[in-house]
Amino acid sequence: MSPGNGAPRSGRPRQADIARLAGVSQATVSLVLSNNEVGMALAQSTRERVLEAARRLGYVADPAARRLVSRNNRLLGVHTFMATFPVDFRNSYYPFLVGVEEEAAAQGYDMLLFTGSEATRPHGEAAGLNRLRLADGCVLIGRHAPKDELVRLLDDGFPLVYVGRNDSVGTRLPYVGADYVRAAADVVAELARLGHRRLVYVREPDQAIASLDREEGVRLGLRETGIDGEVVLTDGGDLDQARLHGWLADGATAFVVEATDTQAALHALRSSVSAAGLRCPQDLSLALLGEEVNAPSGTPVLTGFAVPRREMGRRAARMLVELLAGDGGAGRQELLACPLAVGDTTGPPAR
Repeated sequence: MSPGNGAPRSGRPRQADIARLAGVSQATVSLVLSNNEVGMALAQSTRERVLEAARRLGYVADPAARRLVSRNNRLLGVHTFMATFPVDFRNSYYPFLVGVEEEAAAQGYDMLLFTGSEATRPHGEAAGLNRLRLADGCVLIGRHAPKDELVRLLDDGFPLVYVGRNDSVGTRLPYVGADYVRAAADVVAELARLGHRRLVYVREPDQAIASLDREEGVRLGLRETGIDGEVVLTDGGDLDQARLHGWLADGATAFVVEATDTQAALHALRSSVSAAGLRCPQDLSLALLGEEVNAPSGTPVLTGFAVPRREMGRRAARMLVELLAGDGGAGRQELLACPLAVGDTTGPPAR
């Protein structure tokens, strides 16, 4: 046959070649060859015409493409909303990745890594999350996720599990998060137990859910203990010695700082304490809502709480595999406890 009467022009035959030979659309060919319910519902004569054309052309389905369509590629996607993937062990997100990788290997899955780099996003795609469909399902890691893109993927039935509490779409998005509210309240309770009656909570002006949860926990701790407190939003640029001395003059004896990716507020407050010639815990107590990952050598261990990052990654991957297997997981939202970790920077109030 010549190219004009339906034969492939060169190389292996394609579905477009079958469509021309059978006199149907390429979409009809795809439905018939996929052998799903929609394809089986087509007219028998149409199906036979498509199958006969495929036989005549010697068409063989691409196994990789077929597995991708059926979401049976045994690939777990992992997406971060950062420009580069956190493969450096000093990155606070790295333990999440280790946990996901461990569980994926235990379940017999490979991993496909995605980042939020602008360079990898197709033109006109708001968040580039459509790329995730290359995997069977995806674990999402990051402080901020575009709600509209999440809704679009969930509406399409694409399996997602978020690492961190995220109820921006209600109970539709399964997640494994850390109970920052209770953990932050426990830090305040520890300071109250030591005798502090006034503290300052310093947090960065980020409205991520993790930040809001930590502040809610501080306020809960203040209510539970009955001590006084002040919440300060800053990027660290205005945390100088004068402001520090002002807080101390107002009766503050303890400072609590939000743990973030940059630790900007912590670094600024710690620098001000050092520049003022003050020490922790002799002159004031300092606690962190989280833990200082890869603290500089010789730095006192901060009182805070341990985030079970590795276990969160493992559980998120396990939940995703359960979703893929149809064994439940939809609507599951888990919060893991963050145990208090008493360090070297807190003690009774200075006289």
